[in-house]
Amino acid sequence: MHRHAFTVGEANALLPLARATLRRVRAAAEAARRRADRIAVLGVLWGEDVRRTAHADHPEYRAHRSAIDRIRRRVERLVEERFTARGVRFPPGGIEHGLLDFPTTLDGRWVYLCWRMGEERVGYWHEADAGFAGRRAITDDEAARMGPPPGPAKPWGPH
Repeated sequence: MHRHAFTVGEANALLPLARATLRRVRAAAEAARRRADRIAVLGVLWGEDVRRTAHADHPEYRAHRSAIDRIRRRVERLVEERFTARGVRFPPGGIEHGLLDFPTTLDGRWVYLCWRMGEERVGYWHEADAGFAGRRAITDDEAARMGPPPGPAKPWGPH
C-alpha cells in the first residue's frame, strides 16, 4: 500500500475540514450517548425483558438501537471520506480526544505530523511508534525536510 507523505502546509490546509468534521463526529457521539442512556434506563426498568419483541417498551428500545447503528455508520462514512481516504489517521483514542496523525517522512523514515483539536496549526510530530506522548515541536529545519521523499513512492510502514 502506498501512502501520501504530507508536508506541514498540506496538513495545515486540511485543518478547517478536520475541525468541522470533528465537531460533527462529537455531535453524533453525543446523540448516540443520549440514546444509549435511554437504553440503559429501559434496562434498569425492565432488564432483559425489554429485548423481547412482545414487550411494551421494545419499540422504543429498538428505535434507540437502530438510531445508534445509523449514527455509527454515518460517522464511519464521514471518517472514511474525510480522513482515511486522504491517508490521515486517528491514533488510538483519537476520535475521543480530537487527535489526528498525518503521515510524512523525515530523513527517509515515516513519522507522523500530529495535531489536536484546539491547536491553531500542525506544530508537532512524533515517531511512528511513539504516539502522542512522544510529540515534539516541529522546527523550521525539520519542516523543510518533511514531506514526499524524492523518487518513486515508498510503501507505507516502518523503514
